[in-house]
Amino acid sequence: MKRILVSLGALLMVAYVMVVPVMGQSTGQSLFLSGIEDMPLMAGLTEDTASMLVFDSSAGRYVEAFADGVSSPQAVQAFYDDTLPQLGWEKTAPLSYRREGEALILETLDGLAEPGMIRVHFILSPIK
Repeated sequence: MKRILVSLGALLMVAYVMVVPVMGQSTGQSLFLSGIEDMPLMAGLTEDTASMLVFDSSAGRYVEAFADGVSSPQAVQAFYDDTLPQLGWEKTAPLSYRREGEALILETLDGLAEPGMIRVHFILSPIK
């Protein structure tokens, strides 16, 4: 019960930190990935819902999601290194995390369409 309350408190804190800078702006941008309900979307990134893949199996859920925007690999890593532990994720390697039987890997691809643009690939799978 205590872990649930701590996770909920951390989630609310992250949501507050992410909402305050965009209050009053009508961007239509989601604060969380739609395929991973408690995965915050870094400010400046927009989810590519057409590229998302989600399926459940007896081993657990598999999700691949993508987000694009103006940022850098270093900023993405810093944001998720700071944010994910507050949501119960444990860092296992650079851009790799685990929580409650699931593994999360983030990949960054920069300089795609134009300089400064980045694509973040979120891969969620059961821990084997």
